[in-house]
Amino acid sequence: MDRPGNGGPPGREQARRLTLEGGPGTVRRSREFSRRALVSWQWLPAVDEDRRAAAEDVLLMVAELVANACLYAPGGPSELRLHWDGARLRVEVADASPVPPRLRPSAGAGRPGGHGLRVVDRLSAAWGSRPEAGGKLVWLEVSRPPALTAAGADGAPERPG
Repeated sequence: MDRPGNGGPPGREQARRLTLEGGPGTVRRSREFSRRALVSWQWLPAVDEDRRAAAEDVLLMVAELVANACLYAPGGPSELRLHWDGARLRVEVADASPVPPRLRPSAGAGRPGGHGLRVVDRLSAAWGSRPEAGGKLVWLEVSRPPALTAAGADGAPERPG
């Protein structure tokens, strides 16, 4: 279920939550939910290649965290949370497994599996996990895209300048 968080005044943290129940389409729903949040926070539509790449990276990392929970946590992911404060985007995926994620040894470029957390490790500013309600919360953080001005970051229209 989509549950917008506190949309708050410009410049204050904004949050979005999506309750996930596993099953087919969970990754797709999570990506679309995240895409709508990025539109509301003016990361999209992208006005240049840097912002487009940053938004696509976020959507890829959301898909990777949610897919990992689908594969390795009993019942899959339970919730996706997005927090935007104008300078930093934090993505969180909650699940029922207490086992923290770990980077696997490189499987090689042509072999399937084991690449998701490597993608997150390379594209995010930081990532990790922490215990939560008998399971865990896996999180990542990314900085504001270079092309996203302070005006665009807080919801006000961007002005050419």
